Amino acid sequence: MISYLQAETISKRIGDIILFENISLNIDKDDKVALIAPNGAGKSTLLNILVGKDSQDSGLITYKSGIRIGYLEQLPLLNAKNSIIEEVLNSPTEIANTIKNYLKNLSSGDELQTKTSLSEMDRLQAWDYESRIEQTLSKLGLEDIEAKIETLSGGQLKRVALAKVLIGEPDMLILDEPTNHLDLDMIEWLEDYLIRSKATLLMVTHDRYFLDRICNHILELDDNKIYKFQGNYSIYLEKREERIYNQNAEAEKARNLMRTELEWMLRMPKARTHKSKFRTEQFYELKDRAGFQKSDETVRFNVQATRMGKKILEIKNISKSYGENPVIKSFSYDFAPGEKIGIVGKNGTGKTTFLNLITGNLQTDTGFAESGTTIKFGYYRQELPQFSENEKVIDVAREIAEVVSLSNGTTVGVSHFLNYFLFPPKRQQTHFYKLSGGERRRLYLATVLMQNPNFLILDEPTNDLDIITLNVLEDYLKNFSGCLLVVSHDRYFMDKIVDHVFVFKGDGCVKDFPGNYTQFRNKEQEDEENSKKKLISEKPTKEKKTKSSPTNKLGFNEKFEYQNLEAEIAVLHKEKEKLEIFLSSGSSNSAELVEKSARLGELIELIDEKELRWLELDERNE
Repeated sequence: MISYLQAETISKRIGDIILFENISLNIDKDDKVALIAPNGAGKSTLLNILVGKDSQDSGLITYKSGIRIGYLEQLPLLNAKNSIIEEVLNSPTEIANTIKNYLKNLSSGDELQTKTSLSEMDRLQAWDYESRIEQTLSKLGLEDIEAKIETLSGGQLKRVALAKVLIGEPDMLILDEPTNHLDLDMIEWLEDYLIRSKATLLMVTHDRYFLDRICNHILELDDNKIYKFQGNYSIYLEKREERIYNQNAEAEKARNLMRTELEWMLRMPKARTHKSKFRTEQFYELKDRAGFQKSDETVRFNVQATRMGKKILEIKNISKSYGENPVIKSFSYDFAPGEKIGIVGKNGTGKTTFLNLITGNLQTDTGFAESGTTIKFGYYRQELPQFSENEKVIDVAREIAEVVSLSNGTTVGVSHFLNYFLFPPKRQQTHFYKLSGGERRRLYLATVLMQNPNFLILDEPTNDLDIITLNVLEDYLKNFSGCLLVVSHDRYFMDKIVDHVFVFKGDGCVKDFPGNYTQFRNKEQEDEENSKKKLISEKPTKEKKTKSSPTNKLGFNEKFEYQNLEAEIAVLHKEKEKLEIFLSSGSSNSAELVEKSARLGELIELIDEKELRWLELDERNE
């Protein structure tokens, strides 16, 4: 195998905290690797070290000579003055500069310079590259390519950075939480892209379906060490349990042996022979092995939900528009006790607006949302509250409450409660600005739950939380006695928790689907397939021979034709797309307009003819 990346005996300490010590890893060409670790263990720091954005205390990092690296940071830094297209094309490559010049000359109306740019585009075969840019930006919901970076939201910035990395088609991709701020359609597209991509991959992600379907190796950063597992996430879970079991068994064996050796150590006189010194050294090695005891340190969400009355939340004909754009139109729903509902839909379809409407943080245009007198909302938002950067963890929590009621009816002090969220007393004295992204999210979640809500509203709760925390949170929510409304792009999370989903379709339309996300997606795909079949059946077709006829099988020439038709149709579609872009650019003169319009008409007819022929041959192909 060709090694793309080798890291040998890497160590990193921040203050008095050791993130990792003398860890080594190797990534070969074609590997698709996920890095898993608890929040605060140093995942992002390790990625930054590997790409040279941070420095290790010791150790050596080596890349294969000449390979191109694409890195998506968790918090990407982009040029605020650039437009989206300028930022995506902000690359020193010849092809990127050529496209930039072409777009600049096209918008300026300089015919001579545009003609020169067209020749350069043809010479470098840059049309496919440009088409890839447009397709990638479209798939990531970045339609307004002239929008300035400084006007974008945090989620849009992450998507611009992702597009910039993918479009460059590097030999190795290093991605830190690539699914954050993507809607479910985008995640499925990215998943398919990475499966088909020839790039070697190293990524950090909490999306377990994503891990399962893409990765063939898992790296676990645990106890300042790296463990490597071959296989996807499901296989990793099995092998990890086996590793921990074997380590604990070995430690138990060492403890039993150590009792005997300890008696010898206590009896042994001070003047020791060479042989006794060797046995003494072995005793201390045995003591280290005997001290191993692995049991996952996990968050405990054992807070009590406030008692709930008969009336929960009634939504009656609520509507909301921004200008001419409807977000929600005449939506009604009456919540029942214990309901767990997921919310799905593309970015910008009004999911967060809906949450703000029902909690009274935003005024409806028409209708109302009325909650019962016993309802106590716990609203976990996408954006973190404005915690003071210099405030300590314990002080952040004390601003909410001094004591917390637990599910068993007892109460505990806030410091004791923070232990359940993996903030031991020493860590509680840490200033907020020193916390990792995941630790900040965990602290925010603690401040929401410690208020003992009976109606939880979670807007993208899985962002930046580690997998261990997510597993515990899922178990808590499954047994949560109150109501739950959750917006999440994490398909595994949604499938495990929700009973049904509100589907935000856009243009103010909201539908209630009776099932989890996967069931909804399967139904949606089934409906799409049925619609396609219906459209095809309604097209006028040439007289077909019956498939059962033995003479109806494809001949040699027809098989060759069938195999090539799909590629021909794809080429024709590309030419059609380029013509449509050209005609809509407004830069063509009247003669060109007539010529290109005529060609577009020919292409449409030709595509229809070839698609019908492909369908005919496909039905006879066995």
